[in-house]
Amino acid sequence: QKKVKEHQKMVEGLRRGDQVITQGGIIGKVTKVKENNEIEVELAEGVKVRVVQNTVVSVVSKTEPAEG
Repeated sequence: QKKVKEHQKMVEGLRRGDQVITQGGIIGKVTKVKENNEIEVELAEGVKVRVVQNTVVSVVSKTEPAEG
């Protein structure tokens, strides 16, 4: 249960610019956090896919929150 909560917290903390790894082993950069538990991930320049947030296994690098 602890791992589930940690994973949920990580998924909820995803933001634009984060580099992530999906369950399928795909590495990409988050370009958009959408509704319905979806994110848009850019695999290469101009190649974007829609991914279900819960399939993100880990965050490779986080972006710093924008100051505003």
